[in-house]
Amino acid sequence: MFFKQINKVYTFVYHTSTKRQKFSGIRLFSGFFNNMKIGTHDGVFHCDEVLACYMLKRLPQYKDAEIVRTRDLEKLKECDIVVDVGAVFDHEKKRYDHHQREFNETLSSLKPALGDKYNIKLSSAGLVYAYYGEQLLRELAPKETPLSPSDLSIIYKKVYENLIEEIDAIDNGVPMTEEEPKYKIRTHLSARVGRLNPEWNSNQQIDINEVFKKAMVLVSEELLHIVNFFISVWLPARDYVKSAIDKRFEVHSSGQIVEFTERFPWKEHLFDLETEMELGHEIKYVLFNDKPRSWRVQAVPVSPTSFILRKPLCKSWWGVRDDILSNVAQIEGCIFCHSTGFIGGNVSKEGALKMAIASLNAET
Repeated sequence: MFFKQINKVYTFVYHTSTKRQKFSGIRLFSGFFNNMKIGTHDGVFHCDEVLACYMLKRLPQYKDAEIVRTRDLEKLKECDIVVDVGAVFDHEKKRYDHHQREFNETLSSLKPALGDKYNIKLSSAGLVYAYYGEQLLRELAPKETPLSPSDLSIIYKKVYENLIEEIDAIDNGVPMTEEEPKYKIRTHLSARVGRLNPEWNSNQQIDINEVFKKAMVLVSEELLHIVNFFISVWLPARDYVKSAIDKRFEVHSSGQIVEFTERFPWKEHLFDLETEMELGHEIKYVLFNDKPRSWRVQAVPVSPTSFILRKPLCKSWWGVRDDILSNVAQIEGCIFCHSTGFIGGNVSKEGALKMAIASLNAET
């Protein structure tokens, strides 16, 4: 017997005295070499067990495991790890079903150190992420820039909040609101995975295990995008905001004005860091460079999505532009002030800073 790997597809050619047989299989389901098995249920598949299986397949210990889709308890007993089937939740035995009547675990209940924020009942995806998520993130992080323990903890929570929690809630039927929503979102990841299942009245002969592989590819794209975004885009921005907050007294003696040298998403980071650093609502304005000869001064809202501001720009400036605004403000180089006072512009950093200081000192 010999074999070779081409684009993650293994081909085996077996020679006997009487015949030559050829077997092919995609790596996602290959368990030929180590006989490791991941068990999950057969029939219609859902996003949670598809994602759970994909996450496990990204771990070194399960990367070559065979995925066994069955409800046969005897066959499940032969599996090294089982998700979303079997009526057992036991981490020591590597059994991760969540359908039992007595099951009420959440990420917060399994990881109390995270606080009581995460109170959505876990699905099989949530259970796998709870126990293997940190290892998964270390595997997915760029090897040249591994995550520090503190960054790993931050990214772990963000990936849960921005992907896994949604899958948990949908699979467990947790409503988004107490009242009936005015409309439903039907294009989310769980729905797209569900659409891959054969229709009830389809006459086509479909290999459901092959379709399950397609579902794993689909969830992989979403997971890898989320993880890459938070590690490569979101986390550097957070570090940038943290540095700017630390230097805020160099910008102004009040410590209530923060300066960025470019435009980027900062609100979520600012609020998170204020909470972590116990600053309260101390920071009132941020300065940032929008483009050449264009600096902005933006008032900080009371929450990341609110239109209510901690302290708006001077009310006498609202809706005024250019030279008229410069005359009203007695500050050279003014470009505009929004009609609600949430943002204004100046041709220079010095001018934008003067606008922030004047607004800070103005009576409201």
